[in-house]
Amino acid sequence: MTATTTALYRRYRPDSFADVIGQEHVTEPLMTALRKNRVNHAYLFSGPRGCGKTTSARILARCLNCAQGPTDTPCGTCPSCVELARG
Repeated sequence: MTATTTALYRRYRPDSFADVIGQEHVTEPLMTALRKNRVNHAYLFSGPRGCGKTTSARILARCLNCAQGPTDTPCGTCPSCVELARG
């Protein structure tokens, strides 16, 4: 019997900006930039451990690389979204 263990932070990682809790000051400007097609060439995610830096960056990557074009909500079904969600 092979038991695969997945860390909780990976198992319960949000899939979209709407699922990120308590980080509206981060998610709203990113979603607005995506909606208006005004994405900057670089973003610096900083903060203490566990505040959602990696999660926000991964969601942003999915939004930018989604087959539906840069969108504020990734489809989650295209090959790019699936691959980026897998890690």
